Amino acid sequence: MSEKTTETPVEESDTPVEELDGEQPIEAEAPEGLDAETLERRSQALAQVVKFGDPVLRSAASRVTDFGPDLEAEAERMIGLMRDAIGVGLAATQLGTLRRMLVFQVGPDAEPTVMVNPEIEWRSNDLVTAEEGCLSLPGIVVDVERPLHVRARAVDARGEPLSIEASGLEARVIQHEVDHLDGILMVERTVRDQKKAALKALREGGTFAPERPEEETAENGAGRSED
Repeated sequence: MSEKTTETPVEESDTPVEELDGEQPIEAEAPEGLDAETLERRSQALAQVVKFGDPVLRSAASRVTDFGPDLEAEAERMIGLMRDAIGVGLAATQLGTLRRMLVFQVGPDAEPTVMVNPEIEWRSNDLVTAEEGCLSLPGIVVDVERPLHVRARAVDARGEPLSIEASGLEARVIQHEVDHLDGILMVERTVRDQKKAALKALREGGTFAPERPEEETAENGAGRSED
């Protein structure tokens, strides 16, 4: 996911959050002002990311049972690729590996986090709609409604227990990446019209982003999240 988001709160509903969940960083255009070396690293990183159309993106990943130096090295590789791609999250399935492991780093000063066998234990009833994109769906941006707060548990790359209470962008990134591990893409989480237009653009090699009134864009300061 990209580091910017434009979020619109949604009124609480009596419908359980689990029922509201359907199918998020954005493989958007490269940020402006990047030097040639950074652009080259980004290009090389994106070349290793599995793209839309590969069956692995629609497959559920298997739980990790073997821990050790190899898993820790793979986690470090994922962190490096995520950073080089200028994303804020990456799931193992996006690299063609059906292993339940994800990494994320929300903000340049934050420490990268590795989550192995992640499970979302709780989702808030407060919902927020925001633009999302995905490194695996180049050029596609859609609106996705997700719980504003989540609590998740996992283990780290060494097998040590990990519990995270997240809000805002961090919560969104975790949900987006866990979706990847379950074989769910962000286009399955958006409204019907956007899903249809996004899939058409993907099949034709084009791009898609929902239209925004100029006034709304100026007011909110357009932003997105990219994994």
